[in-house]
Amino acid sequence: MEGGGDLPPEERARRERARESAEGIVAYDADPPLRRATFALGGQIVLADLDSGTVELLPTVSGGFDPRISPDGAAVAYVAGRALRVVRDGADREVVSEEEPTVSWGAAEFIAAEEMGRTRGFWWSPDSGRLLVERVDVAPIDRWWISAPVTPMVEPTGIRYPAAGTANAGVALAILDRDGGGRVDVDWTGGEGWEYLADASWTEAGLVLTVQSRDQRVLAVLDVDPADGAVEERYRMEDEHWVELVPGVPALHGDRLVTVEDLGPARRLCVDGAPLTGDGVQVRRVIDVGDEGIVIAASREPTTTGVATVTWEGDLEWWANDPGVHGAVVGGPTVVDVRRSLMHDGVHVVIRSQGDQTATIDDLAEVPPLELNVRLHRIGDRELATALLLPAGDEGHEPLPVLLDPYGGPHAQRVQQARSMFHTSQWFADQGFAVVVVDGRGTPGRGPAFEREVRGDLAGPVLDDQIDALDELARLEPRLDLGRVAIRG
Repeated sequence: MEGGGDLPPEERARRERARESAEGIVAYDADPPLRRATFALGGQIVLADLDSGTVELLPTVSGGFDPRISPDGAAVAYVAGRALRVVRDGADREVVSEEEPTVSWGAAEFIAAEEMGRTRGFWWSPDSGRLLVERVDVAPIDRWWISAPVTPMVEPTGIRYPAAGTANAGVALAILDRDGGGRVDVDWTGGEGWEYLADASWTEAGLVLTVQSRDQRVLAVLDVDPADGAVEERYRMEDEHWVELVPGVPALHGDRLVTVEDLGPARRLCVDGAPLTGDGVQVRRVIDVGDEGIVIAASREPTTTGVATVTWEGDLEWWANDPGVHGAVVGGPTVVDVRRSLMHDGVHVVIRSQGDQTATIDDLAEVPPLELNVRLHRIGDRELATALLLPAGDEGHEPLPVLLDPYGGPHAQRVQQARSMFHTSQWFADQGFAVVVVDGRGTPGRGPAFEREVRGDLAGPVLDDQIDALDELARLEPRLDLGRVAIRG
């Protein structure tokens, strides 16, 4: 199939929030046995039969995005405009919508998608008969106007932007039959006044919501009864600064609740509130929860992310923890192992079954025509992770002007053991600079206290760390010309 075409504005917004710049098929959803998959292509919804390799355009309305296949593989739900729709047995029908122009159904609100990592607004029931659907009303949010200086003749675009301290969108939840009937409203805010719906999950173990208070210092896990929408609090986490949202959790396995919590010096994997990992492991995300244990991505050192299995008894076994950035996808006995490192370009993908390698997947992405010249350091009293990039082929004689190249914000790392992290920095270095990349306070992988040092001041500690690292690095590399220093980012 040929990709491309005009994207619906909602899909363009979703990709922007996901930092997705590619075209064609950028996301898909599959049924549990991996026999059928669905994806959006140019506003059309496509269903692929993975056994035969055939694909078909489903009879949907135009402008569809975020398709999700039912667990039984017989239906596809998707969002078009401000409505949720379902196509089944060759027939497309609207599940729910409203005429009010500020109200939409089935799409995540801005805060959830941009700040909380939740890009979806509806969830299938395990029996494929019902859906939990989010209703968003942006009427309370102030409208901002954005103009394009290069096209002053074009009318500014109005967006609803929930600036800090102002009103958020109104978020409601309802459970509906896939044909649109049998509506059951879920009063998830209850008497607690929860402000944010951080996540939802509907599995055989139950329907669970993750919610947060407005100040994000309290997080609760709520059980929902699909029969009547009744909500009961199962678990609560509190922190004097903020409760961190970690991908993959909370998760249920039977009657056990898996969480990741900031306890003492570490971000720990917990089951029913009891920690399974120790001080030396910083859990990044939960990849899979199964009978044999829990698969996590975690770090013992901030520039490397490894993959490990933690048994229900707390025994930890690393699959991959050599220098690099490792990830995995788990489906039953099959594991897709994804690795990046400073030693090779691109992504190395290995498929394993029952522990044995069965196949590899070639990385066909273009390799930038750059010769990487990077050295990693731990700098100063705070042991800041720092990368120094010099021009390719540099012979080490002339002083070099310095370009600081930080991200400078929380929750993001630049200094990691992966070549792709440094391509842009190397290009600048090749223009005749010594490029310095520093992960200062506020970046993950160093423990809760290190991240929280920027609370209330996102500029001061970050800038101090850039200056301290630069001064210390100049002692190690005297060619850095501190009389010529610039910063980008």
